[in-house]
Amino acid sequence: MKQKLIIFALPFLFFACNKPAGELVGMGVNGSFVEAVPYGMVFVKKGTFLMGPNDQSAIGGINDKSVNVTVDAFWMDETEVTNDEYKQFVTWVRDSIALRALVMAGMEDYCLTCNSEDPYLADPEFAHLNWKAKIPWDTDDEEVRDILSFMYYSGEDGLSPTKEMNPSVLQYRYEWLNYDQAALPENKYDVNTGAYSPNATVRVDTSYVDETGVIRHETITRKLVSRRDFVSSRIVNVYPDTMTWVRDFQYAYNDPRMKMYFSHQGYAQYPVVGVTWDQAQAFCHWRTDYYNASNKVKAQDYRLPTEAEWEYAARGGRRLSLYPWGGNYVRDNRGCYMANFKPMQGNYTDDTGSTTMKVGSYMPNDFGLYDMAGNVAEWTSSAYSVSSNTLVYDMNPNFQYDAKNSDSDVLKRKVVKGGSWKDIAYYLQCGTKTYEYQYECRPYIGFRCVRSFNGD
Repeated sequence: MKQKLIIFALPFLFFACNKPAGELVGMGVNGSFVEAVPYGMVFVKKGTFLMGPNDQSAIGGINDKSVNVTVDAFWMDETEVTNDEYKQFVTWVRDSIALRALVMAGMEDYCLTCNSEDPYLADPEFAHLNWKAKIPWDTDDEEVRDILSFMYYSGEDGLSPTKEMNPSVLQYRYEWLNYDQAALPENKYDVNTGAYSPNATVRVDTSYVDETGVIRHETITRKLVSRRDFVSSRIVNVYPDTMTWVRDFQYAYNDPRMKMYFSHQGYAQYPVVGVTWDQAQAFCHWRTDYYNASNKVKAQDYRLPTEAEWEYAARGGRRLSLYPWGGNYVRDNRGCYMANFKPMQGNYTDDTGSTTMKVGSYMPNDFGLYDMAGNVAEWTSSAYSVSSNTLVYDMNPNFQYDAKNSDSDVLKRKVVKGGSWKDIAYYLQCGTKTYEYQYECRPYIGFRCVRSFNGD
């Protein structure tokens, strides 16, 4: 038996000796890593295209010039984020708040680290939550009901005798690194001294909830001592604004859609709307953490696409395509419309839709992406400027400005692409762009996520 073991060990010893001792041999990564396909996403290969308008402005505006640019490969959601998918985010936020409230009340069944010897992990405010514990929403335990009562409408705010969740308590906090501040010459890290300049400062955002429960956003200037000082934080209410249907279209009976569009299962596969750019950013941050918590191999961040990425993906690999389907017209050879938009004044239904439709109701483009024109317009990460193409670099271009809370509104405009159910055909063109303020939400603007590709 011992002789056999020695024989089996010899190949291993021979293999281990292939790398000479004391030489630069690396850490053993053989370069065979293949990134798994993210669920619900399609691969957009790297390429070069002519970015910018292909047609004159329909409203008499001055068009940006077209520029030849290159974009790296990335993953992109094959459809816009749906109500059902966004509801997963809202539900996670709701449950995390409920679990934290139970832990803060001393109920250790909902806590994984409250008995830890580490003081930080034992602190109920920072302890890890037990996500396997069932939240007792319908319990008869009066103490538990009292702990969770703040999550419901009460008194005059209640719209019916049944319990209704109060959207204003569904708050999500996230952080991000201010690369714009890190890129400032005066904030350069000195590798010779191992420190930043003594006079270096950063301008970042922070949020807090005041004593009345209102979220307050502030811009602060802090001394730059470590990399952590580049971090901004924001608290956002994650529930979509369902009132936007009646606010944006007055003198129209949109009340049923307002009440049911996000909550009713009949609209589960419709694109989520009534979501601000800030809420879309929060969703991307949550999606990244949610993925990384369940996977050993961490992924690139989920994020909103840049204007260039979105336009390149919409063109489907066609260099000069006017629309995502490649043609110069909005009808196919049978006379059927190719997207959900407004064909003519007062007529919304010739394309088979009136307002939003289920995602994927029309054929995808050559990359396999659905609804890159019509249905709902989509947020991008890029800041809006009429002449941004004259400023951007020709490799992965992005006109980006991370507007601070104290900045003027004009600096908070974000590029919106693709056109929507209420727009004319001009806004469906791949090269057309418009904007919306990052704190506004509309019943015709949604979003989809992208993720950078780990490879060439």
